[in-house]
Amino acid sequence: MMFLIKSMKVSALSWMQNNRFSKLLKALVLLFGFFTCFGFAHAQDSAATFPNKPIRIIVPFAAGGASDTLSRIIGKKLTEAWGQPVVVENKPGGNAQIGASLVAKSEPDGYTLLVVDLSALTQAPTMMSSMTYSPEKDLTPVSVIAYSPHILVVANKLPVKNYDEFVAYAQKNKDPINFGAPLGAAPHLAGVLLSQKQKINFNFIGYKGGAQVMTDLAGGQIDATMNSFLATYPMVKSGNFKLIAVASPERFKPIPDTIAIAERIPGFVTGSFQGMMAPAATPPAVIEKIHAEINKIISQPDMQKQFADLGSVADTRSPAVLRQWMSQETKYWAQVIKDGNVKLD
Repeated sequence: MMFLIKSMKVSALSWMQNNRFSKLLKALVLLFGFFTCFGFAHAQDSAATFPNKPIRIIVPFAAGGASDTLSRIIGKKLTEAWGQPVVVENKPGGNAQIGASLVAKSEPDGYTLLVVDLSALTQAPTMMSSMTYSPEKDLTPVSVIAYSPHILVVANKLPVKNYDEFVAYAQKNKDPINFGAPLGAAPHLAGVLLSQKQKINFNFIGYKGGAQVMTDLAGGQIDATMNSFLATYPMVKSGNFKLIAVASPERFKPIPDTIAIAERIPGFVTGSFQGMMAPAATPPAVIEKIHAEINKIISQPDMQKQFADLGSVADTRSPAVLRQWMSQETKYWAQVIKDGNVKLD
């Protein structure tokens, strides 16, 4: 009898505890639902009122380059569209990682954005073990802005007139071709890829920036480089060095008589893909609002002409497609870097 009474007491106590737990669980579920709905409503409200204060575009390179030029063009148009100042700030250093890290650690509200050559995000993780952030985890794609293919240019002193002559000369010459580029940057890795595909012996000479590469190539201190059409072609037109090939998927409209390297090496595509990124937790509705406005801007005829004059092509792919492309590019360049034994630290 006593055993039965004790069992009833334990069962009652257990029921009371379970009932309390059940009520607590229900309360937690309701609370979670409330905050989820509140968070969603807040995100929607943020997008509806965005922007209501100045926006910063961080460019992780020195002024005057492709990222800087395009940021200022886009920033001016965004200011006109939204009635809020869009300020471009240059934060160069660390192969673009100083500026990119700053944005990755910023408040995820859409008011601090990054415009960068996307190669700095898809190539650096394989070469740099000391990165203070993860491009994949700490940044989220907003939009591609434009693509400017690399062009292969050589010093006037080289006895070649076209791509085939250059390859034959480089393969036959007993001394390696002195190829100048900022080490670890996209032009350097484009050269690594070309050397792998064409069995060319390049002696890679490192520079802090592309401007000095152009100066030394014009002066004959180095033999060749690859750099974006946007930043390089004006010096080709001035006769400072010779244009040999373009790294676009097919012949590039502004220079139709110049061979695309892809005609000799199928699938060879390199260049400056300028894109915009935001901190990872930025509300999707804000990301979509910025993306839509940028697409609207770069689709305008005057912008299309301005991009064409600069040697760039507008790119309107969505954030989701951009994320997938960046993942593929990261894997592709990881193999190129591994095969070329390229290391920065």
